[in-house]
Amino acid sequence: MTTVSWVDVNDDSGFGLENLPYGVFSRPGKVPRVGVAIGAYVLDLAGLAADRLIEDHGWFAADTLNAFMAAGRDAWQANRARLTELLTDRSNRPQVHPHLIPRADVELLRPFRVADYVDFYSSEHHATNVGRIFRPQGDPLLPNWKHLPVGYHGRAGTVYPSGTPIVRPCGQRKAPADAAPSFGPSLKLDIEAEVGFVAGVPSAPGQAVPVSAFRDHVFGFVLVNDWSARDVQAWEGQPLGPFLSKSFATSVSPWVVPVAALEAARIAPPAQDPAPLPYLRTDEPWGLDLSLEVLINGQVAARPPFSAMYWTSPQQLAHATVNGAPLRTGDLFASGTVSGPERDQRGCLLELTWNGEEPLELPDGTKRVFLEDGDTVTIRGTAPGANGARINLGEVTGTVRPATC
Repeated sequence: MTTVSWVDVNDDSGFGLENLPYGVFSRPGKVPRVGVAIGAYVLDLAGLAADRLIEDHGWFAADTLNAFMAAGRDAWQANRARLTELLTDRSNRPQVHPHLIPRADVELLRPFRVADYVDFYSSEHHATNVGRIFRPQGDPLLPNWKHLPVGYHGRAGTVYPSGTPIVRPCGQRKAPADAAPSFGPSLKLDIEAEVGFVAGVPSAPGQAVPVSAFRDHVFGFVLVNDWSARDVQAWEGQPLGPFLSKSFATSVSPWVVPVAALEAARIAPPAQDPAPLPYLRTDEPWGLDLSLEVLINGQVAARPPFSAMYWTSPQQLAHATVNGAPLRTGDLFASGTVSGPERDQRGCLLELTWNGEEPLELPDGTKRVFLEDGDTVTIRGTAPGANGARINLGEVTGTVRPATC
C-alpha cells in the first residue's frame, strides 16, 4: 500500500514520497541552501534544521550537497526516514508547511561540487554502432570491451548545471579527404544521453571499492549530457581518446535521486559473456530500468533504455578504484551514451544520423544531422519506484550558442 503524504502530490509527477531527491536552490536575495523535491514544492531542509525538525551538522545551510553526501549511509537513511515521517504524519503539518516553497519560485543550481569526473563507454549497442561507423571493415568492439568498463577521465571544472548555455566549441578538424587540419567551430556538435552517479563517502588511497560496497559510497544518481564535438574528437582522439572534444562542457540535472529511491528499479542486466574477472562480479542484479527521452527543441528525438547497459554502476565503481585510486566526495561517474537496439533508441546524433549519412527527421518535419546554433536539448528520465509509484529523475537541458572563435 502506498504511503500518502499530506502534501498535495500529483500521482504523475514522479516527485512523491518514494523519490525525495536532493538539490540546491536559491531565491532572490537569499543564499543557496539544500532542499528536497516533494510534489510541486521544494522542502527547505535548512529551514527544517533551524527549527530542530531534522538533524543537522551544517549539512543543509550550504550551496552544495557535499557535506551531507560525506556524512554516510546511516545519515542518509536516517534523514530519508525522518522526512518521510514529517511528510506523512499530519500532526507535523503546522511546523513543516512554512518550509515548502513552490518550485516555480526557486532557481535550481548545480547540486554538488564535482571532485573528479569519469565518463564510461558501457552500452554495447552504442559501442557497436560507433565501431561500425568508424571501423566498417573491422570488429565493432575492441578486444578489451567485454572484459572491463572502458572509460576516460574528464574535466570536473566544466560540469555545468542544467540550463547553462553551451557555446559551440572550436578546435582542430580534419576530414579523411582533407590534406591538412583546419581550425574553427565544430561542425559536428553532438549530445550524449547518459546517467551518472555521485560518490559521497571517500575511500582510502590504495584500497579498492568492491561491487558489494556500492551503497556505502554512492549517494545517488543524476542525468548527464556529455556534449561532444565529433569532428574534433575524430582527429584528436588517436591514440589517447577524447580531450578537447569533450572537455568544453558536461551538463548535469539538478536533482540527485538517492540510491534507495531506485531499489525498485533494479533488474538483471544483459548477460555478460565472457564472465568478468572476480573483482567485477556481483551477487545482486544492478541493471536499472530507467527510461530516458532525448528532446531537440521540445520534440522527442530518441528514447534510450538504460536497462540495456552492459556494464553496471557498481562494476564501473569497482573498476575505477581497483588500482587504488581513492574516491573523493563529489566524484561523478557517467555511464557513457545510453543506446538500445532500435534506431529510435540511440542516445546521440552520431548514431541517430549514422555520422551524418542519414539525417534525423523530427516530428515537425525539420531535420538534423548534428546540432545547430539555437537548438535546445533536453534529456529527461523516469524509473519504477516502490509501491507501483513512478520516480522522476528530472531533466537536464542546454541551448547551443554560437562559437566565439
